[in-house]
Amino acid sequence: MRSRTIATAVTTVLCLWPVAAASAFATRSAPMTNPSAISSSVGPMRRSDVSIGRRTESGLVGSDAISRSSGSPSSTSLSLSIPRGGAAAVSELMTTPNGAFNAALAVLAASTAALKLGNRSDGDGGSDTQAKDPKVKSLQIKFLSVFWLLRMADWLQGPYFYQVYASKSFNTAAGSAMTWVSRLFLTGFASTAVFGPLVGRLCDTYGRKAGTLAFSLLYSLGAMSTRSNLLGVLLLGRVLGGIGTSLLFSAPEAWLVGEAGREGVESSLGETFGLAYAGDSIVAILAGQIAGLAAAQRGPSGPFEVSVGFLVLGGLLASLLWRENVASGVSETSSDGDEDSSEDEKSAPTILDAIKVVRADPKIMLVGSMQSLFEAAMYIFVLNWPPAVSGVVSSYFAKFASDSSAAIGTPYGTVFSCFMACCLLGSTVFGQLTSSSRVDKDGNSKAVSTESFALGMLVLAAAAMGTAAMTIGSVPGALASLPVIGKLAGLISSPGAVLSTLMLALFAFEACVGMYFPTIGTLRSKYFPDSHRGVVMNLFGIPLNAMVVTVFLSIERLGARGALGVSTAALSLAALCGLKLKTLVNKSEEDSS
Repeated sequence: MRSRTIATAVTTVLCLWPVAAASAFATRSAPMTNPSAISSSVGPMRRSDVSIGRRTESGLVGSDAISRSSGSPSSTSLSLSIPRGGAAAVSELMTTPNGAFNAALAVLAASTAALKLGNRSDGDGGSDTQAKDPKVKSLQIKFLSVFWLLRMADWLQGPYFYQVYASKSFNTAAGSAMTWVSRLFLTGFASTAVFGPLVGRLCDTYGRKAGTLAFSLLYSLGAMSTRSNLLGVLLLGRVLGGIGTSLLFSAPEAWLVGEAGREGVESSLGETFGLAYAGDSIVAILAGQIAGLAAAQRGPSGPFEVSVGFLVLGGLLASLLWRENVASGVSETSSDGDEDSSEDEKSAPTILDAIKVVRADPKIMLVGSMQSLFEAAMYIFVLNWPPAVSGVVSSYFAKFASDSSAAIGTPYGTVFSCFMACCLLGSTVFGQLTSSSRVDKDGNSKAVSTESFALGMLVLAAAAMGTAAMTIGSVPGALASLPVIGKLAGLISSPGAVLSTLMLALFAFEACVGMYFPTIGTLRSKYFPDSHRGVVMNLFGIPLNAMVVTVFLSIERLGARGALGVSTAALSLAALCGLKLKTLVNKSEEDSS
C-alpha cells in the first residue's frame, strides 16, 4: 500500500510538471545575458533525422519528408540531463528549442516509467502475479517478434521519404522535383486504396502468413527501387509499397486474431495489442536513430537499404514460427481427399460478400468508420505538424537568440521522439485500464470496456486536435466575438502561451494515437468476422486514403490550420460513431440480461 501511494505521488508530480513548464513558457522574459547560440538548423536534423515532414518550396508538406544538413553539427542529440540549481536552471533550459523539448522528452519518459511502476505495486494481495497462460505467452512471442521487425522496416523508410526522391534527377521527366515527389507520394496512397480490398481478399483466401511474407517481398522491392534514377522504376516501387502497406496493416493482425481463435485465447488479444503498440513506439524511436546513421553512411537511400534486412529477418521468422491460417470457412489445404474443390471456391471470401457483411451489421460499419476517420485525421496531422510547430517555436525562442537575424531551428527529431513517448504512454494507459487482471477484493472486474475506452479516447483526441487548430494563427473575427472563444484567444495570445498550448494539445493527441491502435485492433477482433476480416479492413482504407489525398491536394488553400480543422471534424465524427457503438452494445447487454 505504501509503495502504491509513493508511485501515485510520483506520477502526480510528473503530470503537473509540464503545466509548470507551460507557465514558465508563457511568463518568462528574455534574460539580460545572451544564452548560448541555438545549434539547430531550420531544416530537419543530422543526428536523429526523424522528422516527419518539412515545408517545401510549393507550400506542400511531404508526409514522411526530411532533409539532412550534412555540414552542420548534430542538433537533436537526445541528452536528457537537466541542470541543477532550481527554478533558475530549469528556466535557463527553456531558452533553446533543444533544451525545452529534451526536458519534455525526459518528463514523458519518466511519466511512463512511473505509471508502469505504479501498476506493478497496485496489487493488495499479490493476486495479480498469477502466471500467464503458456499458450498466450507462446502466441505473443511468435507474433511480437515478427511484428516489431516489420514495423522497424516501415519506420526506417518514413523519415527519408522526401529526401530520397527529391535527390533524383528523374532524367527527362518534365516538372520540378517537388512536383514528382508529390506525385510519388500520392501514388503510394492511391495504390493502397485501389488494391487494398483485393489484397485483403487474397490474404483471407490463401493465408495471412502468406500475406505477411508477400509484404516482406513487396516492401523490399519497393525499398530497393530507391536506388534507381528511372521514374518508371520509382513509380513501380511506390505502387509495390502501397500494396505492401495494405498487407502490413491487415495480414499480421488477421493472423494473430485467427491464431488466437484457434488456440482459444481470444481474451488475451487486448493485452497483446497493447504490448505490440507500446513496443512499436520504442521501435520508432530506435528506427529514427538507425536511419540517421544509415543516411550518414549511404546517403538518403541508406535507411531503405537497411530496412530490407529487417524485412528479410521478419519474413524468415514468420515462415519458421507461424503456421498458416485462412478465413473461417476456407479450406487450408486443397488435398483433403474427397472434398469438392468447387465448394472451396464458393466459400472463398469475395469483395461483394464483404460489402454485404458490412451493410448487414451496424457495429462493423461503426468500427470501420472509426478506423477510417481517426486514421485519416492522423495522417493529415502527420502532413501538417512540422510547419505548425516550427512557426510557434520560431516566434517564442527568437527573443532568446543572441543574433536577432538568425533563423530559429526546430528540433524535429526530438519533437518526433516526444510524440513517440506520448504514444508509449497512451498504449500503456490502454493496457492498464482494460486489463482483465484488474479486479477488486471480491474478484469483480474493474476493467474498462474497450467500447467505453474508445469513446473517451476519441473525445479527447477531438478536443486536443481542435485546441491545436484554434491555437495556430489568429482567431476569425466571427468566432472571436463569441464570449468563451474570445476569452480563450486572449489567454493564449502570447508566444509562450501559444507554444505551450499547442505542444500540450499535440502531445495529448499523440497519446490518443498510442491508445487508438490497441483499441481498434481489439474492436476489430471482436466485431469483424474472420471470414472476411482482411477484405473488410482494407475496404475501410478506401475512404481513409481518399480523405488524405483530397486534403493533400488542397493543402495550399487550407493551410496547416485548415487541415487540422478537417482532422478535428473527422475525429468528432469518429467520436459520434463511438457513442453510437457504445449505445448499441449497452442495448444488446440489456436485451440479453
